[in-house]
Amino acid sequence: MTIEETLVDVIYRSPPKIVQKLRPGATGWIIRGEPTYECLEWDDENHEKPTQEEWERELNILIDEFHSNEYKRNRRSEYPPIEDFIDAYYWDKKGNDTKMIEYIKKCDDIKEKYQKPEG
Repeated sequence: MTIEETLVDVIYRSPPKIVQKLRPGATGWIIRGEPTYECLEWDDENHEKPTQEEWERELNILIDEFHSNEYKRNRRSEYPPIEDFIDAYYWDKKGNDTKMIEYIKKCDDIKEKYQKPEG
């Protein structure tokens, strides 16, 4: 999946997150069509419908979080398989740390390649 496709997926999955963040416990709502404020139908007598400004602010927060986590997605796709860690752990416990040192070096290289943003 490309970064653009993943971002679109985030946007399409965002309405429940937005509604629950703005109006916890609200249940009388539905999105008909695109995941936009304009397609939000509100029928919850116990909660006021979020304003468009609130909706857009929360959507922008989700999009910003998506972009700020790019380094995590990049790392995840390049880290060595967990099976390599299990094997390295086994041999490390047997007294041979060679595979563990190699595994950690690979992880450190990925962390260096995709550094966590400061802040």
